[in-house]
Amino acid sequence: MPDSQLVADLAGRLSGKIIVSSDVTQSELENLDLEALSTKVLKYFEGRDGIKVLDRETLKKILWVQVEEKAPMQIEISKPLDYKPLAKDLDAEYRIRNIEAEHTDSSVNAFASYFNDRFDRLREFFGSARGTSLGSMLNSIESVKQYTTGREVSIVGMVYDKAITKNGHLLVTLEDETASAKILFVKSSRENSRDTLDLFESAKRIISDEVIAVRGKISGGLIIANMILWPDIPIRPRKKTEEDTAIAFLSDIHVGSKLFMEKQFARFLSWINGDVDYRRDIAEKVKYIVASGDLVDGIGVYPNQDKELSIPDIYKQYSVLLDYLSTIPDYIHVFLLPGNHDAVRRAEPQPALGKDLIKEFSRSNIHFVTDPGYVTVGGIKVLGYHGTSLDSVIQAVPGCSYSKPQIAMTEVLKRRHLSPIYGDNPIVPSKKDPMIIDEVPDILHMGHVHKNGDSDYHGTLIVNSGTWQARTGYQVKLGHIPSPAVLPVYETKGMTLSTVDFNTV
Repeated sequence: MPDSQLVADLAGRLSGKIIVSSDVTQSELENLDLEALSTKVLKYFEGRDGIKVLDRETLKKILWVQVEEKAPMQIEISKPLDYKPLAKDLDAEYRIRNIEAEHTDSSVNAFASYFNDRFDRLREFFGSARGTSLGSMLNSIESVKQYTTGREVSIVGMVYDKAITKNGHLLVTLEDETASAKILFVKSSRENSRDTLDLFESAKRIISDEVIAVRGKISGGLIIANMILWPDIPIRPRKKTEEDTAIAFLSDIHVGSKLFMEKQFARFLSWINGDVDYRRDIAEKVKYIVASGDLVDGIGVYPNQDKELSIPDIYKQYSVLLDYLSTIPDYIHVFLLPGNHDAVRRAEPQPALGKDLIKEFSRSNIHFVTDPGYVTVGGIKVLGYHGTSLDSVIQAVPGCSYSKPQIAMTEVLKRRHLSPIYGDNPIVPSKKDPMIIDEVPDILHMGHVHKNGDSDYHGTLIVNSGTWQARTGYQVKLGHIPSPAVLPVYETKGMTLSTVDFNTV
């Protein structure tokens, strides 16, 4: 019988389908995401006959992928003569909008210009709310100070700080270009209404440096809030196309790492060439591939990385990557964005990969895009972003986690900003904030957290495409269980998102 609460919890999640052995102990399950682990265990035993027992050795196999140190695998692709993909007969329609920053110095005036631009542009998104939930007008903070207690006002401000009062209420300081104001969100209690409870819970999600709108009543030197709004994206129907095409999503390939899952990646390349029978009906529709960052593992990204590299040369890493991508058929267009492991500047927006890295590589179907960047393919607007800011969002917003990245990605859309918390994720000093989501995407695609996730928010499809790297030691310390080699593919006519698991194909 399980001898600890964690083991008992895991056994309960497995619903009696799999026996947890007595040699699986509490210490081995500490810091692990049990929900993700149970899913992985069930998948491991799927299709196996007889009594299913999860013992310590099996647990290690599930958590770790043993990788040998060896030269990059030579991938040979067989293209069946009878393979006639639907996408081959369609013309490619694509448009790239790179996001670039206008560099400035690091003076006080430069930072002021940056934050003023962020505030002004995000404030504009509240304009459509005038005359509705926010009242007949949005007041400047300075102007509301002349009003007496009991007057209802609506303001927009940037979050300067937030704190919990001694009575457990939430006190948020907002500021605009005129002044600052203290906003009180009253703690919920049995005597409070349901509206107060919902408002207080929503207010817990407020984070530093974001722009919000608040409605409330003046009470002395405070505004007692009764409504909070984020810039948000509008609600609209999911966009579909007349042509029956598909978009495949990649991220965090990490070529050059000892943990790069080259066999699974080779299966993907064979699949895209029609040499794998499984879900060929999807493969033959793929016209576009969007890859959002960490294409290679890089050099010197973190301490002692050299010990975990199978290719210790950055140019060779990109050479091998491009050799792999060269096997993708010419009719499929591939869009490559960098990430924090790629050999471009760390601060965002990151420029597209330069010719000094990719040398003389030239293929008309391979395109290099900034991070973030907009790629419109077949009429579907994809906002690609590696997702480095997800770390800070997951830490700051209640309910977010690495196991469900789509929740944090939804929070990003609500804020209309890809990196809302300033300072945790480096951004290029610029006159204008390049990370604002000024165009509403049909699809928001990220990676970075090595975990697949998807959802729909206000008509925008949210996709995190996981990774092609096995579980790292750092992830073990965090208790994070990735979902490697699982490819999301979106069919644009049927508006269907499917996943192809190359661990089993």
